[in-house]
Amino acid sequence: MSAAQARAESIGYLALAYTGKRLLLQIRHSAAGHYIGTADDDGPVSRESVEYFRSHQAANHALTTGRWQQRLEP
Repeated sequence: MSAAQARAESIGYLALAYTGKRLLLQIRHSAAGHYIGTADDDGPVSRESVEYFRSHQAANHALTTGRWQQRLEP
């Protein structure tokens, strides 16, 4: 599956490519800021966005509008 196909389905490209898990994109938070990524029951799996965002709202806006850049490598 390509990065564009994964994004169209709102699943994490890196999560799928490196773990085989089809995980929904969501807003995550780390010490560096908010980002678009994935998680499973055990915790974070992948950071999908190149960018970090200042707030949950800004990250959510980027996810909703598609205005974010997909990382292609972990």
